[in-house]
Amino acid sequence: MNNHLIFYSLLFIFFIFIFIFYLIKRGKINIRYSVIWFLLFGLLFIFLIIPGFLSIITKLLGFSIASNMIFSILIAVLVIINIYFTSVISLQDKKIRSLVQEVSLLKKESNDYEK
Repeated sequence: MNNHLIFYSLLFIFFIFIFIFYLIKRGKINIRYSVIWFLLFGLLFIFLIIPGFLSIITKLLGFSIASNMIFSILIAVLVIINIYFTSVISLQDKKIRSLVQEVSLLKKESNDYEK
């Protein structure tokens, strides 16, 4: 791979790490959710600094071309992330529904008490 491409890729990874840390610091993203991004970009970092690592993994997994492996892995990771966030959203929906019911009951009790 071209040295300029490796340099710019490493620079991109560095800025992504900084951006994720910034989001964590500002409270915009939970540490639990940022771990997967750290792992993905950490793996990309390993692919960049160890030249033959991608070829070795490609042959180990039985892919003929590295780009096919990368696309397959990315699709699988995106599906897993989607399933995980769907479960998180479902749990939050249940919690919100419970809170709405609780608030409604408290408002009704408050109105009954005032009368």
